[in-house]
Amino acid sequence: MANTNTNIDRDTLRELADGGNETALDRLADLADEAGDLQELSGLLDEGSLHAGLLLTRRAVASGDLRELQRISDAGYGEAGSELDRLLKASADGH
Repeated sequence: MANTNTNIDRDTLRELADGGNETALDRLADLADEAGDLQELSGLLDEGSLHAGLLLTRRAVASGDLRELQRISDAGYGEAGSELDRLLKASADGH
């Protein structure tokens, strides 16, 4: 069975997200992540997208970017703070 939702354009997703549709906001975050557009992901996090926070956190953990984890946490995605604490503790244990 063909997936008819694959052709939804960004403008439609943006319109839906602006209207409060969280699924559309999550889909915009997925598209930004796939494109490697960190600026758009950050903007989506600032709009309240927890999914964008998750995607940014994964990227920051993979690259070991502690400052980015702090920024993501400050923007409202608490898991970034947990990951930051975990990495800081692991760093302290390694010395």
